[in-house]
Amino acid sequence: MRHLPVLVLCGLMLAACSKKEAPAEPVRPVLFTTAKEQSQEQLGRFAGSIQARYESVLGFRVSGRIAQRYVDVGSEVEKGTLLASLDPIDQQNQLRAAQGDLAKVQAQLINAQANARRQQQLFDRGVGAQAQLDAARTDLSTTKASVDQAQAAVDQAKDQLAYIELRNDHAAVVTQWHAEAGEVVSAGQGVVTLARPDVKEAVIDLPATLAEQLPVGLEFIVAAQLDPSINTTATLREIEPQAESTTRTRRARLTLATTPEGFRLGSAISVTLSSSIEPHTEVPLTALLERDGEVRVWVIDMQAKTVSTRVVKVASRGPGTALLTSGIKPGEHVVTAGVNSLKEGQKVKVDEEAVR
Repeated sequence: MRHLPVLVLCGLMLAACSKKEAPAEPVRPVLFTTAKEQSQEQLGRFAGSIQARYESVLGFRVSGRIAQRYVDVGSEVEKGTLLASLDPIDQQNQLRAAQGDLAKVQAQLINAQANARRQQQLFDRGVGAQAQLDAARTDLSTTKASVDQAQAAVDQAKDQLAYIELRNDHAAVVTQWHAEAGEVVSAGQGVVTLARPDVKEAVIDLPATLAEQLPVGLEFIVAAQLDPSINTTATLREIEPQAESTTRTRRARLTLATTPEGFRLGSAISVTLSSSIEPHTEVPLTALLERDGEVRVWVIDMQAKTVSTRVVKVASRGPGTALLTSGIKPGEHVVTAGVNSLKEGQKVKVDEEAVR
């Protein structure tokens, strides 16, 4: 009986050892992000420029040597502005020659009229022959026709002289000269390109593969490269049917919804293409956990500061993000680093100021 207290003491010590708790799981610091809803699919960004929808190439209506150019590239010109002129010597000589021919036939007309009157008087007195009267009348008619023909030649020569001046028929901006002063040009040859500044559009070159598969409902965001705050939306107006042989691109022309003041002709722009899609949830690729043939993510319970896995369905993967169609709701917090070292229900430490 003397050993009973010792046995009781040993039993108490064993009981105390059996009730000692197992070591707690360490609290792991994690990086996380907030899942975002994505309703637009980004298809790329392309450089382009602002151009006029309507352009015209003007040329002289007569041949000659360019005597002078009166405006430079970039000049804004009103309707009827003198753009260039030809050396007038040839046209002036043609006009003088036509005027000489007209004076000659007008003198012949006076003589024919006098002869016709004389033959009529002789015939009326009974001393003139009918044949001579008929010949005088025919000569008078022929001479009148020659006068009309010579007058038309004079009018044409005057028009030719007027054509040595090149003028525009609408307000425009000079975008390019194709000939220099002193150069001889033929009738109809392009001399200057004019652009109408009132209707502008965005012009970009798209890869042929993308241009052939543009989705319905495509949205274009057009922004100035120097100041992206200057922007507007646009719609596709036309796309060239054939790709450029060297770059394998097709030129697309976009109708602007509005025309900001900063969108001047020739301005460099950046055009972002996006397409409306069924709303998806966007998370970083580092948040995905491949396990047992399923794709999962770790979702943080911000109240309990624990994590749990969630099976998700991936719609697409981009350079740094993935779009999920199910499993995650927008606004939920998803772990973005160390996903392979977490355990179900594990306590985590989150720094809400370091959200990624």
